[in-house]
Amino acid sequence: MEKFVINGGKPLTGEVTISGAKNAAVALVAATILCDEPCVLENVPEISDITICMKILQAMGADIQLVNKNVVKFDTRGIKNPHVPYEMARSMRASSYFLGTLLGRFHDAYVAMPGGCDLGDRPIDQHLKAFRSLGAMDELKNGEVHCYADQLIGSQIYFDFNTVGGTINAILASVKAKGRTIIENAAKEPHIVDLANFLNSMGADIRGAGTDVIKIKGVDYLKGITYPIIPDQIEAGTYMVAAAATKGDVLVKNVIPKHLESITAKLRKIGVTVEENDESVRVSVDGALTKTSIKTMPHPGFPTDMQPQFSTLLTLAEGTSIVTDDIFDNRFRYVAELRRMGADISVDGKVAVIEGVGKLNGAPVVATDLRAGAAMVIAGLAAEGTTEVSDIQYIERGYECIEKKLQMLGADIKRVTVTEVGSVQMSG
Repeated sequence: MEKFVINGGKPLTGEVTISGAKNAAVALVAATILCDEPCVLENVPEISDITICMKILQAMGADIQLVNKNVVKFDTRGIKNPHVPYEMARSMRASSYFLGTLLGRFHDAYVAMPGGCDLGDRPIDQHLKAFRSLGAMDELKNGEVHCYADQLIGSQIYFDFNTVGGTINAILASVKAKGRTIIENAAKEPHIVDLANFLNSMGADIRGAGTDVIKIKGVDYLKGITYPIIPDQIEAGTYMVAAAATKGDVLVKNVIPKHLESITAKLRKIGVTVEENDESVRVSVDGALTKTSIKTMPHPGFPTDMQPQFSTLLTLAEGTSIVTDDIFDNRFRYVAELRRMGADISVDGKVAVIEGVGKLNGAPVVATDLRAGAAMVIAGLAAEGTTEVSDIQYIERGYECIEKKLQMLGADIKRVTVTEVGSVQMSG
C-alpha cells in the first residue's frame, strides 16, 4: 500500500507540462480495434486506466509496442475473440467503450458491467439504446453485457439526457455501420471531438462532433495513422487550482486554453490572475480570494471532474460559496475528509455550502475517488503541517507522475510505501 506524505504551506512556482487527456485516451485506445492497419498514438498518458486498456487489448490478441514513454503502436488485427476479460472490465468505467468497438468490428461483444470510481449509479442504458437503434440486441448474463447483431444499420439515435459515454459508444458502433447515422442530443466534450478527429484521420466520415448533432456515414475500411492525443483539461485545471490554493505562480504548459474557459472564468472571478498564451496559461495570486457559486454542467459548462478541486480552493476563500453538482450521486464523499483538515462545509443532497476558513490543517485523509484524491493533494499542499493521503491508486487512474510534477514546482510531497503497521519506506 502506498500513500502521499505532504508538508504543506509552500507556494508552487515554476512550470508544469500537461499530459495527454485521460478521457480521450481511453476512448482512442479502445477505438484502435476498429483500425484495419497498425496505428500509433502519441501523447499517451502513463496512467493506470490506460495500462488496463492496453492489457485488455493484449489479452484479446492485440500486439502493442511502446515506441517510447508516451508513444504507443497498436496492431489489433490479431484480435479474434470479442470478449473482454471479466476482472479487467470490472476495474474501470471506460471498459464500456469496448462494447462499441467490438460491436462495430465483429457485430458481437462481451464486456462485464464496468467499474471505476464509486460515484453512484452510472448505468449504460443509453449506450444500449444507441446499439439497439443500429439493429443490435443485448442480454445480461453472469454479470456480462452481450451485444450482438447480424449487421449494423445506420439510424437515428436520440439520447434522453446528456451522456458522454453513450455518445462515444454510439460513434464507435456507427463508424462502420451501413448507411447514415444521426446522433441527437450528443455530448460536446473535447474528448468526443478528439475521438472524431482520430477516426476521421483514419478515413471515417463523422461530422458535427462538438455540437449536439453528429452525423456519421459508415465506411468499410480505416487506415493506420499516427495521431497525437489532446492535452488533459482536467489535469491542467487541477494544477491551476493547486497554484491558486498555495498562492503560487505556475506556468501550465501544453494546454488548449479554449478547453479551460469555464475553469479560467471561475478562477478569475474569485481573484486569481490567469494569463492565456497560445499553448499555456500562467496562474498566480496576489491578494485574498473571494466567494463564488458553481453549478457543474456538461461541456462547455463547469466540469464535474473539477468540482472537488475547486471546492477545496473555496475553503480558503473569504465568504460563503455554494457548489451544486447533480451529475454524480457520490461526488461530495470527499467532504468528510476535508472536514478533518478544518474545512467548514455542509452538504444537502447535491448542494454544498462552503464557509471560507482561511487555512487548512494537515491531517490523515483518504482519496475516495480520482478527483477527490486530487482535491486531497491540493488541500495538503495548501495546509499548515503534514497531510497523509491514502488510497492513492485512485489518483493514479488519471494523473501521470503527479508527485514528480509537484516536486518540480517546489512541493514537499513524497510517495511512501507502507510495509507494515508503523513501518514505512520512502519511494520518491
